[in-house]
Amino acid sequence: MQIKKIGILTGGGDCPGLNPAIRGVVYRAMSEGIECIGILDGWKGMIECKSISLKLQDVEYIMNKGGTIIGTSRTNPYKKENGPERCVETLKKLELDAVVAMGGEDTLGVATKLFKDKNFPVVGVPKTMDNDLSCTDFTFGFDTAVTVAVDAAERLLDTGRSHRRIMVLEVMGRHAGWVALYTGIASAADWILLPEEEVNINKMCEHLKKVYERKKSALVIVSEGVILPGLKAEKEELDEFGHMILKKRGIGEQVADVIEKNTGIETRVAVIGHIQRGGAPTLFDRILGIRVGVKAVELILEGKFGYMVALKGNDLVPVPLEEATGQLKTVPPQWIQFMHFLFK
Repeated sequence: MQIKKIGILTGGGDCPGLNPAIRGVVYRAMSEGIECIGILDGWKGMIECKSISLKLQDVEYIMNKGGTIIGTSRTNPYKKENGPERCVETLKKLELDAVVAMGGEDTLGVATKLFKDKNFPVVGVPKTMDNDLSCTDFTFGFDTAVTVAVDAAERLLDTGRSHRRIMVLEVMGRHAGWVALYTGIASAADWILLPEEEVNINKMCEHLKKVYERKKSALVIVSEGVILPGLKAEKEELDEFGHMILKKRGIGEQVADVIEKNTGIETRVAVIGHIQRGGAPTLFDRILGIRVGVKAVELILEGKFGYMVALKGNDLVPVPLEEATGQLKTVPPQWIQFMHFLFK
């Protein structure tokens, strides 16, 4: 099959590295004389047949740009009337020979189903600042998000030392605590709370009192998906993939209240939220993004539909989409043990 036209879509939460990945697809496609079409706003654009042409001048200067130039959404075609069928119709209407879907577990989960149900010619690119996709060592967006979070943590340390306070930083991570883990380790935090580990309030507070006695300040990093013992998650609006939209829970505030109540030490909290998603991508995310974009086109040329580009060591390899999206990559026990070694 000769490939003449490729569609590109970016779905789910945005993150730095998407634009370099888009650039990688377009540049590699151009070398084969293949036309590229940007599907606007993720799977929503595929359902509604909304697209733009992507030429050299459109992607030439986007390596350092955060976000995605073709927009994104959390639209799930399987939650829309005739959604999958409309995606296939758009494929035919735009005369696309293949689609590169860039996203996390939800976006690529849709790609997996469409490939199985409709023989949809799709190749996946792993994108998520949470780093929670299986079968790949890292996803682009993660390094930038953690770099931003570490900068925030170090700034909190400065003001914590000045005012003799315990500082709490809430970072993103609904089910997987990779961002909190790396942020906490890199910023020399005194305690880290992850969704993968049950919170021991007494142990945490006793440790923080000991730390505070030594240096008159302390830093705690908490992942947004953590639930404190005895407290149930508030009922929140769900997105189309069934995930709770964490916009009102305020776990950082809950943790700060618990710490101050149990230690008697003044405690403050900061939530950086979507700031982690924006800004220029780091060097690592720029290089990883453009590499996976190029590799995605090469998989298409090889006819490897239903696969995702994965980073294994320093190599990019194809893995089945079904395998990559079958199970969330959460923080394993050995990392949690390593983390606790650093609490002194």
